[in-house]
Amino acid sequence: MRKIHTSPVKIGPIRWGRKFLGRCKIKIILNNLGKNHHNSPKSSQSAQIMQAIEESEFILNSRGAIYHLDLRPEELATTILTVGDPDRVKKVSQHFDSIEHRGQHREFVTHTGRIGQKRLSVVSTGIGTDNIDIVLNELDALVNIDPATRTIRPQLTPLTIIRIGTTGALQKDIPVDSWITSTHGLGIDNLLNFYRHEENSEETELLQSFSTQTQLHHRLAQPYISGASAALLRHFTDGFHQGITVTCPGFYGPQGRVLRLGLSMPRLIDRLTGFSYGRHRITNFEMETAGIYGLGKILGHSCLSLSAVVANRVTRQFSRDGDAAIEALILRTLGVVEGLG
Repeated sequence: MRKIHTSPVKIGPIRWGRKFLGRCKIKIILNNLGKNHHNSPKSSQSAQIMQAIEESEFILNSRGAIYHLDLRPEELATTILTVGDPDRVKKVSQHFDSIEHRGQHREFVTHTGRIGQKRLSVVSTGIGTDNIDIVLNELDALVNIDPATRTIRPQLTPLTIIRIGTTGALQKDIPVDSWITSTHGLGIDNLLNFYRHEENSEETELLQSFSTQTQLHHRLAQPYISGASAALLRHFTDGFHQGITVTCPGFYGPQGRVLRLGLSMPRLIDRLTGFSYGRHRITNFEMETAGIYGLGKILGHSCLSLSAVVANRVTRQFSRDGDAAIEALILRTLGVVEGLG
């Protein structure tokens, strides 16, 4: 590696001279360090903050709004409710005291307004973690990337993101029309494996046990897991079942449904239902939660997933009035969110 003489900086590990770099921009030095020098994570983060993101990566439309969501920073609140169904956005915002912004691009509908003094947005994500990848990255970019300079803001803004959705229960004792709070999102959809991430010790143990007990790994998926925000979770305990939510990459075969095609894992539901590790069990599956929890954790946001049970896959029952269960969950969620700081 070429030696660089930049007094009073010594390379190898880096030592900054006390007076020289106290307040000065470090990109001059970082540009000279060479691609193979990785001893200073803080320096790498600073370089990333100052580097402009290319137009092909951070895409803005003609009105300066982010590409898919068609939102500008001022049109988004820092407390966000996500729903899968675009038509469900108005079912949430009809309870707002005022609405300041309405927008739609493709399946992504956003209403931003207030309940009392609480400003919040409701955003539709569409179905699946491929859409969650778009929504979570673009929501984060709206608050943490400066659209004028195309650089990461030095002071990051955390978001509060709460999913309100539907789900299929995987335990006999969880009836249709009841509610579930997801303590963890366990993904068999592979989204998070495209990003650098780490599990904590509990999550690692859960994953190892899950792979051993279900044998659902390697050929079908490389499972990942992330926990809910503990600060949000404590507000949604009374009246809620709690447990691990499995996030699947599809509605039919990946959730054990058979129409005309045979399944490569016909006992999938039995294996998920039978999983247990200490106090943990799998309560339900759906198609978004693990992506929200995983990306939210990496990006530094507080996330929670709430679901109304419209089907029980063990008892083979389906809700006769799923809309009523969702409406009740919306009202309960809004009542809690209004009181959040």
